[in-house]
Amino acid sequence: MQPTRNLGLFAHVDAGKTTLTEQLLFAAGAIRRAGSVDQGSAVSDALEVERRRGISVRLATTSLSWEGVRLNLIDTPGHADFSAEVERALAALDGAVLVLSAVEGVQAGSEAIWRALVEAGVPTLIFINKLDRVGADPEGVLQAVRRDLCPQAVPLQRVAGGQLAPLWSAEGQDASLIEAVVETDEALLDPYLADEPLSWEALDQGLAAAVRRGALTPVLFGVAKDAVGIAPLLDAAVRYLPAPAGDPEAPLSGVVYKVEHHPRLGLVAWVRLHAGRLAVRDPVPNTRTGLAEKAAQLKRAVGSRLEDVEAAEAGEVVAVCGLSAARVGDRLGTGEGVRPTPSLGAPLLAVEAVPQQPAGFSALAEALAVLHREDPDLCLERVAEPPALHLRVRGPIQVEVLEALLAERFGLSASFSPPAVVYRETPAGRGTGHERYWMPKPCWAVMTLRVEPGPPGSGLVYRSEVGVDAIARRFQNEIERTLPAALRQGPRGWEVTDLQLTLVEGEDHQVHSHPGDFIVATPMAVMNGLLDAGTTLLEPILAFHLTAPEEHLGALVSELIVRRGEVESPVFERGKVTLSGAVPAATSLDLPVTVASKTGGKGQLRTSLLRWSPAPAGEEHSAPFRGISPTERDRYILHARKAL
Repeated sequence: MQPTRNLGLFAHVDAGKTTLTEQLLFAAGAIRRAGSVDQGSAVSDALEVERRRGISVRLATTSLSWEGVRLNLIDTPGHADFSAEVERALAALDGAVLVLSAVEGVQAGSEAIWRALVEAGVPTLIFINKLDRVGADPEGVLQAVRRDLCPQAVPLQRVAGGQLAPLWSAEGQDASLIEAVVETDEALLDPYLADEPLSWEALDQGLAAAVRRGALTPVLFGVAKDAVGIAPLLDAAVRYLPAPAGDPEAPLSGVVYKVEHHPRLGLVAWVRLHAGRLAVRDPVPNTRTGLAEKAAQLKRAVGSRLEDVEAAEAGEVVAVCGLSAARVGDRLGTGEGVRPTPSLGAPLLAVEAVPQQPAGFSALAEALAVLHREDPDLCLERVAEPPALHLRVRGPIQVEVLEALLAERFGLSASFSPPAVVYRETPAGRGTGHERYWMPKPCWAVMTLRVEPGPPGSGLVYRSEVGVDAIARRFQNEIERTLPAALRQGPRGWEVTDLQLTLVEGEDHQVHSHPGDFIVATPMAVMNGLLDAGTTLLEPILAFHLTAPEEHLGALVSELIVRRGEVESPVFERGKVTLSGAVPAATSLDLPVTVASKTGGKGQLRTSLLRWSPAPAGEEHSAPFRGISPTERDRYILHARKAL
C-alpha cells in the first residue's frame, strides 16, 4: 500500500478551510485548477446549497499525492449547526490541520474543535491563514493559540514584511525551536546539554515524534487563496503527522463515517478501515445488524473524481457501494480499533416538517428518511396519528439547509415550525406501574415495574427481580428491548431519563403469551409507573465562554442575568474581558445575535451542553404526545395490534 496520511481539515466558519483544500489539491496536481468558494466551484462543496451559500454543510473526502505519500483529506463544515459532521470525521482520521484566520484568530468554534481533537488524541498542525487581510496579526494569533489552545505551539516559520521565512530546515533551525524539541526527548536532551552536535535528521525525527505524541503542535502561516504557504504545509503533514496503524492481515474491521446517496451509484458508505483487507464482492459483516452485505464496488476519491479500486486495506478510506443497510457509525467486521469520538454537542431544538401540500406527506417522509440516514442526529420521528414528522436540529441555519436540500435533491417544498427547545423529564419519586394485558385473547402479559429516580446523567438502569419460571427469558428480553422506545415520551411529552426501572412481579401464560404481548404491555406499565411517581421537568443548561472588549462588561453581565445565567468572576486581559458560566438553552436562542449587537461584532461566544437541570417553578413546558399515548389504553392496544 502507498504510504498514507488520513488528514482532517477543521476551522471556525469563514477561516478559509475550503479554499485551503482547493489549493492543496491544485498544488499536488489532483485538480487542474483551484476552485473558488465564492464562485461555487470548490471540489469539496459538492451540494448546490453549499455552492450557493458559500459554506460547507457536509464533510467531503478527497485525496492527493505529495512526495510519494497519499493524503486522504476530509474537509469538514465550520458552522456550529453542522458540528455532527466534525464528530464523524474524527472516526476516520489520524492527523488534523486546524485553520485559523490571522484577523479573527482563535474563535469560539476553534476552541471547541481543538478540545475535541485533544480528547480524541489526534496530532494536529495549525495553519494561520489570511495574512494578506487588513488587520492581520499573526504574532497576536500565535500568542492567543498558546494562551487558549496549546502552550506547546511552535512556529515553523517567521512572518516578516509579508513574507514567510523558514525557522526549521536542514539549512538552519531556530534556537528556541531546538530547545522545545530536545525538551521532549531525553535521548536528545542529554547530548544537547553536553554541547554535543545534533544532526538535522535527529532533530527532525524528534519533532515528528513530539507532534505524534501531542507534545508539540507546529504552526504554519499562509494565504490560501494566493497559494502562499501551501507547499510547506503539505511537507509538514507528510513529515510530522502519523501514518495510520492497522494490520492488513488481521480480520476486517472498519467504521462507516459518512453515508450519501449518489445519483448514479445509489447508497455509498464511506469507510475507514482499521484492520484487514476488503476486496470487491467480499461480504462485509455489520455489527449493528448482524448481517453481511457484499461490497459491489470500491471507489477512492482523487481530486473531484471517484476512481475504481479492486481492494483496500487497513489504514485506507474507501467508498463502498452495495451496503444498503449501512448507517453512519456502523462498525464493520470485528469493529475493533475504532476510536471513540468526543461529542461537540447535541441537537437541542425540535422542529416539525410540514409539506406544502397534504398529499405530499409520504414523499416528504421518504425524503427525510434519506436525510436522516445520512445524518442520524436528525432523529426523525414519523407519527401516524395525526400524521406528523418531527426532527432534531442544532440551529436555524440547519433548518434553512434542510429546506434547500429537500427542494434541490427531491423536488419537494416543505416548511418547518419555529425551532423549540427540547426538554427531558425524570421521576420525581418512587412509583409502581402495573399492567395486566390479557384481553382480547389470545394474549397474556402481566407485569409490575418499580420506577425510581436515578443519579443525574445515569440514563436508564434496568434490572429484573422476576425469575424465568414466572416470565420466560424470551419475554423478559422483549421487555428490556422495548424500554428505550417506551421512554421516548413521558407524561409531559418529553424523553424520560435518569431513572431506575425494576421488574418486580409478573407472569406469562403457557398457551396465550406471545413476545408481542410484552411489547404492547411494557409502554403501558412504564407510563403507569411514571404517572404514579410524578415527573420533574429537566431543561438543558449550556456552559458559555464569552470574550469581548471590557467596556461592554456591564451590558453583557446584565443580559446574562436577565436570561437566568450564572456568571463567574470576570477575567481581564489586554483590554478584553472573559466571562464564563452557565445559562439555560431556552433563554439563549438569540444570545449570539445579542452579543454581536451589544459589542459591535467584537464579542466571541462559545456554548456547549453542560447538564440537564430541574426547570424552576413557572418554567413548566409540556409537549403534545406524538401518536397515541399508552394512557389511552383501549386505543393504544388497538393501535399496537394494528387494528386501528
